[in-house]
Amino acid sequence: MVTFDDELRAHNGRLRSAAAIRSGEDVLDIGCGTAQSTREAALAAAPGRVLGVDVSAPALERARELSAAQGIDNVTYEQGDAEVHPFAPGRFDVALSRFGVMFFSDPIAAFANVARALRPHARLVALVWQSREDNEWAVAIDRALGGSVQPDEGLDAFSLGETRVTERVLDRAGFEDIRFDAVHEPVWYGNDVSTALAWVRGFRDVGEALRRLDAGAREQALGRLRETLVAHWSAGAGVVFDSRAWLVRARRRTTGQ
Repeated sequence: MVTFDDELRAHNGRLRSAAAIRSGEDVLDIGCGTAQSTREAALAAAPGRVLGVDVSAPALERARELSAAQGIDNVTYEQGDAEVHPFAPGRFDVALSRFGVMFFSDPIAAFANVARALRPHARLVALVWQSREDNEWAVAIDRALGGSVQPDEGLDAFSLGETRVTERVLDRAGFEDIRFDAVHEPVWYGNDVSTALAWVRGFRDVGEALRRLDAGAREQALGRLRETLVAHWSAGAGVVFDSRAWLVRARRRTTGQ
């Protein structure tokens, strides 16, 4: 069984290094999921406190289980949408996110809400995907499914892929010193093709694309998808695709600037 942490294992170290969490800092993890990044932040920040927020109750339950198993007691999890969640103002030194900030219905309002939760000059560190066309995994899956993969409304994983757009959003939301570093790391879908196929079929947009096809077309699409995964498999690495992301860094502006 593959997890999101497994898929992004090459990216996680980049986020951890860029965030550079220090002892005593208070940290907000946006879209934390099962909270690998949250738990790592909590270990680095102790005795500082860490809050992980996500819309998924099952993911948060698993996050609590994993935190308890590691004996991490300086972390809290809350279910909510960071766009409107009532964070305490000026509470955090760092806001981080590993591919969890691309799905806001109103990005400016969402990042403004995050900014209000940060102390002046506190830092934002986030990983977001570059454009769909720059991500081999997305292009290959789309091609295998006959070009039928379309994001649900408000669920476009590539919505922050254009740096000019993202910079404008962050500026209007109250951030400054905005920087983008290119991240070129692989995504990993499993040791074998069957495992990878099960993982990819679980993607929301892939599932929706398959449901829109009739039975015959669905089987043909799954056959092409399996062939695509076979082409990206090797004995040493498993099923691996190229990916391109942005490591976004910014600081909250001081009020009144």
